[in-house]
Amino acid sequence: MSNEPNAETQSPAESGQPKDMAALEAELVKARDDMLRALAEAENTRRRAERQAADARAYAIDRFANDLLPVADTLTRALQAAPKESADEAVRSLITGLEMTERSLLDTFARHGLKRVGAQGEPFDPNIHQAVAQAPSEHPAGAVIEVMQPGYVLGERTLRAAMVLVSAGGVAPAASVDIKV
Repeated sequence: MSNEPNAETQSPAESGQPKDMAALEAELVKARDDMLRALAEAENTRRRAERQAADARAYAIDRFANDLLPVADTLTRALQAAPKESADEAVRSLITGLEMTERSLLDTFARHGLKRVGAQGEPFDPNIHQAVAQAPSEHPAGAVIEVMQPGYVLGERTLRAAMVLVSAGGVAPAASVDIKV
């Protein structure tokens, strides 16, 4: 056995043969690219998590709000059906109480970002309105002429579209016909 190391077991530096410089540079470029991709992926994951957390905070009450919409509708219908002028003091007090309850409910909705949409005269928006019918009217085409059921939005999200009647535009005047005999 000789003391000389075997050429196959020697490292490139020990054998006096430096590793190919181009191969080292290629490995460096690949390592840098992998590092930048990993950093970008980590940043994207962080942003996505922040966006999901913000959405969760903003829309956390959407199921609860959806459950309360029929209550708001019932209060509105009760007020619409109530006699406007009543001689009975108890009926007037009841109506006043219903009005205060509806106002309180809508104020609470507003404090939590829930807003009623669908007012008469506003332009039809398919994102917040559901057209039930279209009818000719003196209003411009595409205007809401009647609200059958109000809609609600929570932030930018529509919880329930307003059911509306939309104007088809003005009625064309009947053409005059001259009949000569």
